[in-house]
Amino acid sequence: MMLGDEFIIAKNWFIIHFVENNGMAFGLEFGNSIGKYFLSIFRIVAIGAIGWYINKLWKRDVPFGIIVCFSLIMAGAIGNILDSAFYGLIFNESYGQVATLFPAGGGYSSFLQGRVVDMFYFPLISGNYPSWVPFVGGEDFIFFRPVFNMADSSITVGIISILIFYRRFFDEKHVHAEPEKVEEVNPKIDSEEM
Repeated sequence: MMLGDEFIIAKNWFIIHFVENNGMAFGLEFGNSIGKYFLSIFRIVAIGAIGWYINKLWKRDVPFGIIVCFSLIMAGAIGNILDSAFYGLIFNESYGQVATLFPAGGGYSSFLQGRVVDMFYFPLISGNYPSWVPFVGGEDFIFFRPVFNMADSSITVGIISILIFYRRFFDEKHVHAEPEKVEEVNPKIDSEEM
């Protein structure tokens, strides 16, 4: 597919739409190449921290679902970092042409500077904002506008599942924390002092 090409899967509510995301979620960018390196290094550190936390949870008596949720978040982060790290090395530009795998001149970017491929598009509801709505009156409205990939879905499902089903796990963690030790007063000493 060329950049911007799409296939309608289910009558204008499920579309495969090929875009390349140069930054973070929803196409937000963080600086140029230096920002991209910073974002990539942050992702790698986050993957290490999540892996450490999953290992820590695995050794404790926790619900298996919480481990699955954190594993979904980690898997999604790994998927996006792999795209960012290698996609630009192994494909040439896809703007105005179908990208070539392992082109003779090399890819379009260097290590950790690639773009993440997004393809799922669900424009469920479309219309126009009423003219009386401030700032956006009369403009087009589409719900759900973001284009995303499986890695993004994995991260989102993991986070939402934790918030819905396992929020109590974190509350209980604080409730079952070891209470502070209170010094015991020796009643014998107190009675002798009186």
